[in-house]
Amino acid sequence: MPRVVRETLLSVRDLMATMGPFLLLIVAALAAAWWWLDPTPPRHVVLATGPEDSPYAAFGKQYAAELKGYGIEVQLRPTRGSGENLLLLHDTNNKVDFGFVQGGSSEFAAKLDQRHGETALVSLGSLFYEPVWLFYRADKAKAAPRQLAQLKGWRVNVGALGSGSPGLMSKLLAANLMERDDFVRSSDAETPAVQKLLAGELDAMVLVSAPESPLVQMLLQTPGIRLFEFMQAEAYARRYPFISPVVLPRGVADLARDVPPRDEPLIATTTSLVAREGTHPALVQLFTQAAARIHGRASWMARAGQFPSAERTEFPLAAEAARYYRNGPPFMQRYLPFWLANVIDRMWVALFSIIAILIPVSRVVPPLYRLRIRRRVYRWYRNLRRIEDQAADGSVPAKDLLADLDKLDARAAHVALPLAYTEELYALRQHIGLVRARLQQR
Repeated sequence: MPRVVRETLLSVRDLMATMGPFLLLIVAALAAAWWWLDPTPPRHVVLATGPEDSPYAAFGKQYAAELKGYGIEVQLRPTRGSGENLLLLHDTNNKVDFGFVQGGSSEFAAKLDQRHGETALVSLGSLFYEPVWLFYRADKAKAAPRQLAQLKGWRVNVGALGSGSPGLMSKLLAANLMERDDFVRSSDAETPAVQKLLAGELDAMVLVSAPESPLVQMLLQTPGIRLFEFMQAEAYARRYPFISPVVLPRGVADLARDVPPRDEPLIATTTSLVAREGTHPALVQLFTQAAARIHGRASWMARAGQFPSAERTEFPLAAEAARYYRNGPPFMQRYLPFWLANVIDRMWVALFSIIAILIPVSRVVPPLYRLRIRRRVYRWYRNLRRIEDQAADGSVPAKDLLADLDKLDARAAHVALPLAYTEELYALRQHIGLVRARLQQR
């Protein structure tokens, strides 16, 4: 091997040997930070949706498609609705990470806290309006009812148990000083209730659902079925913070047939996406961004960009969701793949901390490297000093000492050093020559 190559490899080896402990320290610190911060999200999550063929189920499929692009599998858990979703989120034995929760569910959540122990839940924001659709048979009323109190004695389906509709209707009835027994109450699921309404077995039914619901759109265009107009919508909104007054625009269901034939005032809750507090921050960020793409379009009752929103949430807003509503997507995600941007975003504090600690510590590396290189030369000075001492006390013949010097000089000539330290080697050989000259003079 050529001498230059050998010396270069030797220099690299010395440099790596000197920096080795510091490199190990950096790797150990990064590994500890990775373990502590856990920057990579789980690859499998469970989203509690709602009944089959409901808007919740349809939105759940859209979320699953959105997150599949990031390599995350979203398992959809069909439920009876908002109430069951809250129950699953409170029960730690159920591996449910996210769920759609209807506005007005905070009291039910408080009861679950008392029953199962407090479970911290956070909101990713309100997603869309869910109007309270109260459909009734036109042949039941001579004149269109304007207040809920006019429904006394009617056969009314208030929604399936486990959904948020029964609880919401109880609040509305209480506001109108009505008792549960003021009408014949049933709790059928949506599809059987629609069939009974059309067959005349029910006088009215309540749906709390997004306008995208096929049942809502069908009932709006069914002859003989009328939609109850909440003329006191603003009053309901002032009484209950989770209720918003909304307007169903004229002709929005069918422009050609002018359905509905006029603007109709309604009240609506806002559905939120709720997660357990300990859910991985990267998952919260991904779901919030997916919500912006899914719910950010214009709908029957919302303008484009109105949802998702940090307003009208009954649960504390998740930190990552608040960050998104405040600043938009993280800066790194605009230019890097999500996995890399996420790692940098989660690890940058740890990286800067490690760098801040290692910068002053790394200043000892150059002196250690110089010491390691010079040791190859300095160790021969021990032999040179011994020869000089023996020459001074005369314990060894000069001839033998000259022979030892020749051996020392020959070994020193083969010491491999980086070019930057060659002067150290020449200084050693010069000192060997100086001692040889003294011995030869004697």
